[in-house]
Amino acid sequence: MDALLLSTAVIFVAELGDKSQLMAMTFAARYRARDVLIGITVATAIVHLASVGIGAAIGSAFGDYQAAINVVAGLAFLGFAAWTLRGDELTEEEADKARSSQGAAILAVSVAFFLAELGDKTMLATITLATHEGWFGTWIGSTVGMVAADALAIGVGAVLGRRLPEKAIRYGATAAFVVFGLLLLVQGLTA
Repeated sequence: MDALLLSTAVIFVAELGDKSQLMAMTFAARYRARDVLIGITVATAIVHLASVGIGAAIGSAFGDYQAAINVVAGLAFLGFAAWTLRGDELTEEEADKARSSQGAAILAVSVAFFLAELGDKTMLATITLATHEGWFGTWIGSTVGMVAADALAIGVGAVLGRRLPEKAIRYGATAAFVVFGLLLLVQGLTA
């Protein structure tokens, strides 16, 4: 249960202001919100299942080095904080692909999100969490956190017709990553 709650919170925060949210809003302008959410959920579940598999393998293989893993994870989260502070934008090419995608909405959204999430900070954060948290709770939590953040973007975009205040989101997400990073560093250095 701890893995589920922690990963939901971390991934929700990581997704705020991410280019995936911008893609979700772009797709929502073209397709029904339900289809966009289903596509996001399918892609996220697949990417995060692979992520927790990688993280669990790393955690198991290096179980005797958990303190060092926590230090590396803490540093990674501080890196995610810097990445988040820098910001993430949807390129014009990515926006054009989202606007002009053909075929079934769910398939188009799933493929686009799957490709966009490979190597993204939410994937890396999920791998990091899975090195020392339960794989199943991390998988479900990270999937729920990402889908919830993207659903928020779709809802706010539909209601307000514009993005969330980018600066406030970026600073809030950066602060959350700093807190998680420092907690992991303390755990690793005091173990």
